[in-house]
Amino acid sequence: MTNPTQAPAATEGTCEPGSEERADGSLPAVLEAILLCADRPTTTLRLAEAAGLVREEDAAEGETSKKVMDAERAVACERVERAIEALNADLAATGRTFRVEKRAGGWRVMTLPSHAAHIAAFQRARLASKLSRQAVETLAIVAYKQPITRAQLEAIRGVSCGEVLRSLIDRRLVTVTGRAEELGRPLLYGTSKQFLDQFGLASINDLPTLAELKPIGL
Repeated sequence: MTNPTQAPAATEGTCEPGSEERADGSLPAVLEAILLCADRPTTTLRLAEAAGLVREEDAAEGETSKKVMDAERAVACERVERAIEALNADLAATGRTFRVEKRAGGWRVMTLPSHAAHIAAFQRARLASKLSRQAVETLAIVAYKQPITRAQLEAIRGVSCGEVLRSLIDRRLVTVTGRAEELGRPLLYGTSKQFLDQFGLASINDLPTLAELKPIGL
């Protein structure tokens, strides 16, 4: 593990104690930079490719060369995973507020659970500044009742929701998930991947319960 008292003196290409990957281009730092720019979970292999640890596949290569390439990729992926472990150790040692976690089959930067309430408050304020009260209410109903038809949504809200629903779809927070098995086969609506990403959720199952929301003002 990197000694946090020595961190300010570290320079590019310097091999720090306890981190063998830093000897070849500061791989943990390279991965951190890539992941901070990524807008979705990134696979281990994709990180290895972006970091220049594997060569591009040649379609003309034979079976033997393919086996060699597969072996090279396996080694590169192992190096990436070791580098992520080293990066997380550094982040913990220096008191950073995020870690690199595996989500949806890939790696991404995630803030610590201890900051969840503050981030939720910030997200609510940001969303409220962009969306009307009607849109926020509609989004909440879709999130907790999905999949839901427009008729069911309007029955809960007691008003027409067509225009508000279209605005949420335009913002890519709500999406069509299918059709209901009832007369007329009306469209079913649900939240999108962007909704999960905006609120830092791995899945809909991570939505807070009413009991969890009350202490932070909902």
